[in-house]
Amino acid sequence: MTVKEAAEACSGKILCGNPAALITSVCTDSRQAGVGSLFVPICGEHTDAHIYIPAVFKAGAVATFTQNHQSMHDSHAWIAVPDTLKALQTLAAAYRRKFSLPVIGITGSVGKTTTKEMVALALSSELKVMKTQGNQNSQVGLPLTMFQLEENQQAAVIEMGMSQFGEMSRLAEIAAPKYAVITNIGISHIENLHTQENILAQKLHITDQFQENSVLFLNGDDPHLASLRGKLPFEKIYVGTSEECDYRAKNVQMENGHTRFLVNHGKLEWSVDLPVLGTHHVINAMLGIAVAEKLGVSAENAICALKNYRPLAMRQQIHEANRITIIDDSYNASPDAVKSSLEVLSSFKKGRRVAALADMLELGERSQKAHYECGIYAVKSGVDFLVTVGERAKEIVKGALSVDPKLEYKECETNEQAVKALKQYLTAGDTVLIKGSRSMHTDEIVRALL
Repeated sequence: MTVKEAAEACSGKILCGNPAALITSVCTDSRQAGVGSLFVPICGEHTDAHIYIPAVFKAGAVATFTQNHQSMHDSHAWIAVPDTLKALQTLAAAYRRKFSLPVIGITGSVGKTTTKEMVALALSSELKVMKTQGNQNSQVGLPLTMFQLEENQQAAVIEMGMSQFGEMSRLAEIAAPKYAVITNIGISHIENLHTQENILAQKLHITDQFQENSVLFLNGDDPHLASLRGKLPFEKIYVGTSEECDYRAKNVQMENGHTRFLVNHGKLEWSVDLPVLGTHHVINAMLGIAVAEKLGVSAENAICALKNYRPLAMRQQIHEANRITIIDDSYNASPDAVKSSLEVLSSFKKGRRVAALADMLELGERSQKAHYECGIYAVKSGVDFLVTVGERAKEIVKGALSVDPKLEYKECETNEQAVKALKQYLTAGDTVLIKGSRSMHTDEIVRALL
């Protein structure tokens, strides 16, 4: 885009500079600015990024948005807008409309990033695919992702996250997905959204820009998503373990670091071998297969590609250190995700099973019960030693002791205390799971053990 085109796209006013200058990239982080960049300074709680404008021009940026200036004299292009964040989003939406490739939006309470990776992997067996990098799924991250679209791409898999009312509508307006995937409806962010019914309603805004032939892919094992049968005016494809699902998994087995199962679709049946543990990955993989088939990719090629799946950092990565197995699932935590990880831990049969669990946040009035139930689940899944970090996580201990009053446990206030407790307890052959909300920084425990 030229500076003039960018300004027109977001109803901005060029204060100075060359309207014909070519913009080749967009950034909100001044450290990523380079030759041809448009800088979008976001006003945050602690920092107003307008202070970095001189630095980005030194780095070669050709233009900047500004909401703090009404006039400027400079050789560089300054574009005045009422709100830089909204201007970024509007510009991203305009850029996305330049492309006709199918966009697949991915959302859900748990498993968005893993499902995004599996859908992209399945599609990439035959197509050139652009996908969200990391978890750039927010009101800032998603617009920046859209600027990665290029003419030679054949599909885009876009992760779409939300925690507040109205956020998904805005993301759908920007990405305009023709296809969408909802992994599940849990209680993540229920502190802000109050009920699971509200969470479902907000997630469904991912379909706001649907066209006549759009398709929604759903986890048929999730009761909230299963309840949508016959209620929406577009095609729905369900994956799961029940007979009502269009893609049905059966004979699920976990062993030697692999999850294997059969997928039935109509009269067809395929064998799937994933190099990761966890029955939750069965749904994620089937969503990838279903999306791939809908976009014309053969199921056989999609399944073959899924054999190469590798978990992203801090998402159920398996490490070995001093003959101790470490399950690093420290990226984030919700009740459903904790239970899935405990299921993975239970699949390790040698040595003792240890769980280091930290606070789960944004659960509102559900917090106490959710932590308590995770404690019950931990004991029933075979945990031998429980370490908790944080005030909320003390409820995990209470839940665990309600099932097994003799369970060994250690309540900690800090990650450092947890590391000390684990190092004193763990011996060769043991397996330890580490998980907590992102702001609890439980990855510090992983690094210390490694």
